[in-house]
Amino acid sequence: MATESRGVIARAKGAPVEIATIRVPDPGPGEALVRVQACGVCHTDLHYREGAINDEFPFLLGHEAAGIVEAVGPGVTEVEPGDFVILAWRAPCGRCRSCRRGVPWYCFASRNATQPMTLEDGTPLSPALGIGAFSDLTLVAAGQAVVVDKSARPEAAGLIGCGVMAGLGAAINTGQVTHGDTVAVFGCGGVGDAAIQGARLAGARKIIAVDLDQRKLEWAKEFGATDVVNASETDPVEAIQALTDGFGVDVSIEAVGHPEVLRQAFFARDLAGTLVQVGVPSPTMEMQLPMIEFFGRGGALKPSWYGDCLPTRDFPLLIDLYLQGRLDLDRFVSETISLDEVEEAFHKMERGEVLRSVVVL
Repeated sequence: MATESRGVIARAKGAPVEIATIRVPDPGPGEALVRVQACGVCHTDLHYREGAINDEFPFLLGHEAAGIVEAVGPGVTEVEPGDFVILAWRAPCGRCRSCRRGVPWYCFASRNATQPMTLEDGTPLSPALGIGAFSDLTLVAAGQAVVVDKSARPEAAGLIGCGVMAGLGAAINTGQVTHGDTVAVFGCGGVGDAAIQGARLAGARKIIAVDLDQRKLEWAKEFGATDVVNASETDPVEAIQALTDGFGVDVSIEAVGHPEVLRQAFFARDLAGTLVQVGVPSPTMEMQLPMIEFFGRGGALKPSWYGDCLPTRDFPLLIDLYLQGRLDLDRFVSETISLDEVEEAFHKMERGEVLRSVVVL
């Protein structure tokens, strides 16, 4: 049996999203049915709408979500009805070669629900990042539903499911920022500001925010940036070197996904420094560097996948930090909206007017 729900779908490349009635199956073995309470409007959803991820239209959008487990299928032990959960788009299988090596955050066989959600006419929907949470109800693999303290606000908690975890994890897990480090973050949207908070939590002594938009730089200060560089007015590499006694930073984080910004982040490092790329590039982008610079500067160049997180470990920890007042998730919530306002929220995001619009259901 299936339950009807309202959901935001993208039918064709570049077409405005629309509200449609969808059919959500009862959970089968290993699956959980979740009633969504809040879901952030993330850039990745816009990438799906634009066909930049794949062309498996129609998509059921939304993935940065929190809600209540409504039902579970046979064999599910991770969650039970009534649990407050954050949805993760990576659910380690525990069996692939990466999981067996003890690095489940690189799982190569992440779990998703096996039953499709569909339109009323039976057309299967492709859920964004295996979640599809711009909907009253969504069906996920039980391992994607991570139980956290239910006293957290859903609007804030859901953001951990993607953008906050990606940025904060890029600083702490991938970049391994530690006490006394100097850090530069290129791009001060939601992911970049989360990286700034991560660097602050890790004890960085200097956190330099870089962006073209002065408004975003002001936001970055609120998240913990000690210095800001407007890259539309000055060379960011020179500015960062001037702020670090001519050396460059210990950890440089690129949160834009653009070759020129990545190049700047590369040269903004100190010798043997770490470069982390968490910004998602388009498939056609290419990066060129002189090999002598790659070799001579040493250090590490690291892409960060989902902040190299283990959701069952990291989500509850971040919620605890939030409830203690040490991690400011509420500041990311620029506005709360309804399902009907998702298309306009995409435009606000493109114009740089918001950090996160959050759909409240």
